[in-house]
Amino acid sequence: MHSAFTADQLAADELIKQWFERSPSQYFVLAGYAGTGKTTLLKHTVTKTLGLVPDEEAAFVTPTGKAATVLIRAGIPACTLHKLIYQSETEEREIVINGKTVTVEKLIFRRRDKIDKGIRLIVLDEASMVSDETLCDLAQFGVKILICGDNAQLPPVEGLNGFLKKPDYTLKSIVRQQLDNPIIKLSEMARKGEPLPYGNYGNSAAVITKRAFTGERRIKYLRWADQIICGINRTRVEINGEIRAADGRGPLPEDGDKLICTMNNWEQYVDGEGKFNLVNGLIGVAYDPFYDKERGIGFIRFKADFADGFCPDALPFDTGIFTAGNYFYKHGDYFAKSDENDRPVGAFQLNRFEYGYCISCHKAQGSEFGKTLVFDESYAFKEDKNKWLYTAITRAKDKLILVR
Repeated sequence: MHSAFTADQLAADELIKQWFERSPSQYFVLAGYAGTGKTTLLKHTVTKTLGLVPDEEAAFVTPTGKAATVLIRAGIPACTLHKLIYQSETEEREIVINGKTVTVEKLIFRRRDKIDKGIRLIVLDEASMVSDETLCDLAQFGVKILICGDNAQLPPVEGLNGFLKKPDYTLKSIVRQQLDNPIIKLSEMARKGEPLPYGNYGNSAAVITKRAFTGERRIKYLRWADQIICGINRTRVEINGEIRAADGRGPLPEDGDKLICTMNNWEQYVDGEGKFNLVNGLIGVAYDPFYDKERGIGFIRFKADFADGFCPDALPFDTGIFTAGNYFYKHGDYFAKSDENDRPVGAFQLNRFEYGYCISCHKAQGSEFGKTLVFDESYAFKEDKNKWLYTAITRAKDKLILVR
């Protein structure tokens, strides 16, 4: 390897090579803190040291579409874990709506029996977000798996994640390009539980007190941020409301509103190529909203924040969370369209969105944002408070303001 790599990276590269070529173990777990050059190492080790061709011999997968695009921007072809291991089948079902029986086609997803026989290695990135159960599904294909993640981040919201607790190797040395990065320095302090003094940290980070974050300064920075992150649901609701009220917006999503999806819809793609699904935590912008207020249903054109174009379909969604504080329809409900005689003429799955100007740290995991404003509410996470703050800080790619 080139001398520009750290001793950590050199050691990891050699260990992965030995594991891939000689070890009977199906797994190699590589952990790496922010700024340790994990993505650069993965690309080099897989394509140069192991000599594997991405998409043909090595499959790079992530738990979310946003995380996949981070790899894609680094020149690594990637897709979601779901797309690699599950396949869709159409199934007809009869459902009863308003007393009438309607036959609908529904996509169901099953784990694939096999994957492309040319795949010799699966590289799972952002593994801290993946449960042990999902990893077991991935292991059923019998292919070697290089598991990569940051074990200082928050664990999955659902399920347990045990494989990052005992990694085969952990990258700890900050790469040369990141040594003077104030965001990385703050993240290291947070990870170790050290105090974060108020003040400016170079030109890219600042820690300010809540008392100073008021008035015109407050709304200025709320609008400045590409993404706002907090910990408590009440704070999230208040800030989203504050931003929208300052722009004179009503209760329902309007043209240009920032939304976050809050329920998986594996049947719906958000890109024209069918690579990325509409999943919980995906952020985007709503356009051309239309409302059937009597039924509590809205329709929007939706553009995911990482996609070049619009979602190919207009998305129906439940408006209840915006008007009543709760969703009107149960999880997975279908609701029939009707003609002028109130006869059902089709059915569709209602999606769920909430405002996405301010989101929780858990929803932000796996993503990175240019200008990031973090409200430090780590105290609410008790024994995970250092992991929460570290995860929130490391969502910032270019600029960070931390309010505490």
